[in-house]
This record gives sequence, C-alpha cells and structure tokens, in this order.
Amino acid sequence: MIRRPLRVTARLAPFFITLALILAACLPASEATELPDTPPPPPPSGQTRTAAQGTYYVRPLGGSPAQCTGLVDADYPGSGTVQPCAWDHPFRAFPPDGTAQIAGGSALIIAYGQYQMGYGAPGADACEADGAYACHMPPIPGGPAPGSPTRILGAGWDTGCAVPPQLWGTERATMVLNLDGSDNIEVACLEITDRSGCVEDHYHGLGGSQYTCVRDTPPFGPWAAVGLYAADSSNVYLHHLDIHGLAVDGVHAGRLSDWTVEDVRIAANGWSGWNGDIDDADSNSGTMTFRRFTVEWNGCAETYPGQQPVGCWGQQSGGYGDGIGTGETGGHWLIEDSAFLHNTSDGLDLLYVHGEGATITVRRTVARGNAGDQIKTSGSTHIENALAVSDCSFFEGKPFSNFAEGDSCRSGGSAVAFNLHTGDQATLINSTLTGEGDCLLIAVCEQGQCDGSESVTLRNNILYGHTDWYQPEENTCYYWYDDRVLPSDLLDISYAIIQDVKSPPEPCPPNSQCGISPGLANESLDAFDGHLQEGSPAIDAGTAAGAPATDIERRPRTAPPDIGAYEYGEWEPSAWLYLPAITRRAAFLAAAGLGIGQ
Repeated sequence: MIRRPLRVTARLAPFFITLALILAACLPASEATELPDTPPPPPPSGQTRTAAQGTYYVRPLGGSPAQCTGLVDADYPGSGTVQPCAWDHPFRAFPPDGTAQIAGGSALIIAYGQYQMGYGAPGADACEADGAYACHMPPIPGGPAPGSPTRILGAGWDTGCAVPPQLWGTERATMVLNLDGSDNIEVACLEITDRSGCVEDHYHGLGGSQYTCVRDTPPFGPWAAVGLYAADSSNVYLHHLDIHGLAVDGVHAGRLSDWTVEDVRIAANGWSGWNGDIDDADSNSGTMTFRRFTVEWNGCAETYPGQQPVGCWGQQSGGYGDGIGTGETGGHWLIEDSAFLHNTSDGLDLLYVHGEGATITVRRTVARGNAGDQIKTSGSTHIENALAVSDCSFFEGKPFSNFAEGDSCRSGGSAVAFNLHTGDQATLINSTLTGEGDCLLIAVCEQGQCDGSESVTLRNNILYGHTDWYQPEENTCYYWYDDRVLPSDLLDISYAIIQDVKSPPEPCPPNSQCGISPGLANESLDAFDGHLQEGSPAIDAGTAAGAPATDIERRPRTAPPDIGAYEYGEWEPSAWLYLPAITRRAAFLAAAGLGIGQ
C-alpha cells in the first residue's frame, strides 16, 4: 500500500486508527442483488461436471474438482472424492487454456487468503514455462442479463470488505482477471497485485534498469503485466478493489459500455493506472461511472513487500504515467468523490472523449502532484467542487524518481485543461485551482474543429498562482486560450478570487476580487490546503446561480455560497476525503495481527 503522508502527528495516530475501525464497522451491507438459489446437487462420483449456474466457493484449504464439488464453503476433509467442500483456487473455476467451469450468472466466493495466479498455481496444469505469459484465466462467462450477473466476490464483500483475498500474478502472466467479451459481471472485494518490484520494459530505450522485469527466458519471477483486462464488455460493476503494483497497467480496458466503478484504488502500476487504449478500436459507450475512485503513483514500480514507490518514470524516458487515459472514445463519463494523485504524467486524462452526445462530469474530486495536467478533458464538460493542485515538479529530486528532462510539468502542467470541439460548452464551478505550470486554466481547440460557438464559464472559483517552474522569473498565468481559432469572448468569468498570477485580468472580472489573498488554511504549494480560514474574503462571496448544494466534502453550502471548493466551517484532515477505505483496511489488518502483504 502506498501511504500518502497525512498532516497528522504520531501522537494522534491511535485516534485515527480507532476512528477508521468504527467507520468500517458501521458500513452498511452491500445492496447488490441476492446470490442465486441453491444449485443442483453435485454429479455422482466419477462423472465430469458440466458448467452449471449456482454459488461456488474457493478456500485456501479446499480441494481439486476431483476432491470437492466447490458448492460448499468448507475445507477439504483430507480424504475422499466429490466431497461437499470448496475448491482450493480460482483456477478451478477458470482453468488456464481451458473453459470456465461455472455458468454465466453464477457466483464464485473467494475466502481470505493469497492465491498465486499464473504458472505453477493449482489448476494451471496446462501451462508451460516458456509460454507462462499465457497462463491466465479464460474470459469470465457473462451473466444472462444485467440483473443476473456473474459475480466474482471476495469473502466479506457484503460487510465492508475489511480484509479482501489477494490474487497475485506471477511468471509474466499477461493478466490476472480476464473480462474479454464479458457482459453482466460483478467483481468485488479483491486485492489484485504481484510480488515483484519490477516494471516491464523499464527504461527500455536506455538498456533497462534495476527495475526492469525479466521477460526473455523463464523463470520470469513473481510479476504480472495487467491486473484486469477487458474488451467488448458491457454492464460491469467493479467495487472494493485494490489493484496495485502490476508491471504494466492496473486496468487495460476498451470498447466498454455502461461500467460502474466504486470504492476502487489503482496504485503504483509501472506504466499507467487505467489504460483505455487497447488494440484496434477503443471507443466506449453508454455511461462510465467512477465513484470513490483513487488513482495514485502510477508510472512507478512498487516494492514488495514494502509497497513503496520506486523507479518513477515518465514519457521522455519511454514510459507513460497517466492515472487514467483513453483512446478515442464516446460515452457519458461521470467521476465523483475521487482522487488522482502523484501519477507520473496526467492525473485524469480524458482528452479523447468526444463525439455526438459525449459528456464529462467531474464532482468533488482532488487532483494533485501529477507530473502533467491535473485534470484534462475534451468535449462538453462540467466540473464542480474540484481541488486541482498542479505541483507538477513533485517528482524532481525525489529518491524514488527516475525522471528525464521534460517529464515534469509536461504539456504545460495545467491545473485544468479544456480541449474543445465545435460548439462545446465547458463549465468550472466552485473549484480551487493552484499550481506552478504555465497556466492554471487553458482552453484549446482540439484539431482545429471550432467555429466560434464554444464557451467556457467560470463561477465561484479561486485561482491562486505560484512561481512558474519552467520560468521562475514569473508566476503561472491564470488563463490561456488559443485565440487563433477560439472566439475572443470565449471566457465568461465572474465571482472569482484571483491572486499571484502573471498578467492578472484588467479589469477584474465582475463580482470578483483580484490581487487579494483568499485566506486559505495553507497557501504554500507543497502543503496547499484550500479550506477557508475565518475572515476569508471568499466567505459568502459567491453566487447561488448554478452553485452545487454541497461542497467538496459534502457540507451544505450557504446562500450565498462561499467561493472555492470548500465551504467555510469546521473540518477534518482533508486526506480523509479520498483515503478512508485504504486507512480502514490497514487498521483492520493491524487489529487482526496481519501484515499488508499477508
């Protein structure tokens, strides 16, 4: 687990661990659909099982299909065949180089434990050492309908998922979970990782590095390329997943439709977090929903078992580094209560979302410490209650960084970048932007496809500049747009506080305050905290027109609302906005006497 440093002293640590335990214990049970009814009895001894719909179980002390039916959540008794007990490994349900042994619409419940996924694992008898990269499960069979999904669930999925089972890839497995062509799927309460601190093809243009994975001859070591792969997949629900430390991508997925991702962390994967650029066409459709989604430290290797970032690299060295990025795609993208932190390129990169009806909505989201743009969008976009802190030189000089010249503040390092097509409307409401890139906010006409009907509307925002990292003789600018193809009246801004920026607007925008401190809890870039202090000029200075009902931490806004992402009032440490699930899990593991990697 990558631990972001909290602004909490060691003296207060017991308090927060206790609070985390209380919060987790109070979590309501999942409201997911009920498990299927009791399946038919197992076949008589000696007969081959055919895939049937039902509820199946995996336990570390279960048995093979010859020993256990898989239909009962119990250990193998030690003798006998076709006993009423669980299987010993997920490969029993999804054998490599084979077909699924459970039917679509079934549930597979995996007990707590560590399950090796790849060559040498139980059920991987068909795999060969030289071709170990292909030793992974076949596609999970889809459920018969959206309301009857196939479900892959870690035990505890319905009680808060305090301690999920671990699936760890090994011997260069191409993927751990396979959703290629899988529709109507639910995957929940799993830790997906490997047990190596290597990155595939790390520094490949320079002959490799100490973090480069072995991939030419076996044994390859305990690493896997991708945590979850998906293509041509619709109606999928991912929740309570911790996908970290893979050698390439946490998720590699495209041509998706109507996916929902909630309470998922994707961290410290060697190339990127969520890579939406797959072979051939990539375009997604329907609604792509992400809630309580934490994407951090991607573009870095992750040590094992310490789970700390090392070997962080960017695109100038041949890497990638986006937290989330896509190929050309449509769809309605909804991101709420999420965080994009310390990725080695852009944090949230939705540059290629466009096409008829495509939209992007971002609410209550933090993006900071990413080496490129913090939030980059395309097409019709609405952002509200965002904190975008573009300390884009974060990785410079860090002992865990292998950055080359040009990796820091890549592509300008904007806090927010709008990329517009013909007629696109972009809005930024009640947000707080700061940074050291070239500009805090930019608007670009993507591929020259603009006709003057485009617009960018800003209301109730704080724009706070700092020294430009590339040009330290000046500060970052507050706004730039491509005046060659975009209209001169593109920006409609009012009810703003603008401070310490290069070329401040003259005159100051309507109902705005320029050249005045917004009165924040911490205005330094390294420790920026956008909470308002008593006496802040942002308090009650906004307009209620178009303002959200709550702030970034879901506190009610007054009328008139405050300017910026935070409404004035008492507040908890801001890290709890986007790290509660991680902290809860660590606290439960400690209480159970278990280490993170156990």
